[in-house]
Amino acid sequence: MESRELKPGDVVQIAPSMDTFFSGCFMLVTEPKSFGAMGFVAIPGERGDPPGQAFARVAFADMEFVGRASLVPSGET
Repeated sequence: MESRELKPGDVVQIAPSMDTFFSGCFMLVTEPKSFGAMGFVAIPGERGDPPGQAFARVAFADMEFVGRASLVPSGET
């Protein structure tokens, strides 16, 4: 993705070619940065366990803009 103005609550997809555990995942942007963005990938919980969040730093070259999140976990944006 070329550099663009990202905002908290935007959703990006991490490039499948990126050599990371998160390749291909959708990331909710929490902090736009000059290099790209910081945000988190949601981790589902087991039945009765709360879900988690794995935070990531991703450069513009390693992401594609998807859109905006309709529902954002409280305290995240």
